[in-house]
Amino acid sequence: MKTIGDIRAALRSGHGFPGDRESFEADLQRALEASSETDFNAVAAVIVDYRGRIRLYQDPDFDIAVQEGIDLTARLKQEEQGR
Repeated sequence: MKTIGDIRAALRSGHGFPGDRESFEADLQRALEASSETDFNAVAAVIVDYRGRIRLYQDPDFDIAVQEGIDLTARLKQEEQGR
């Protein structure tokens, strides 16, 4: 995924996190408005960010890592409340 079209297609296909499809368009618009005619770093940053989100969402280990984080947070809260 190297182009805006690739990212749009992936988001239309349901890849990415909930709300990413709409957020991508808004973030891209803001980046375009903030960019000069010779500096598109903000646009590139949006593309890189959403490409990473799509890849994360597709990673089969991602859900496991999220659940581990949730479990750790719950355990730490319980330990803190027990003090």
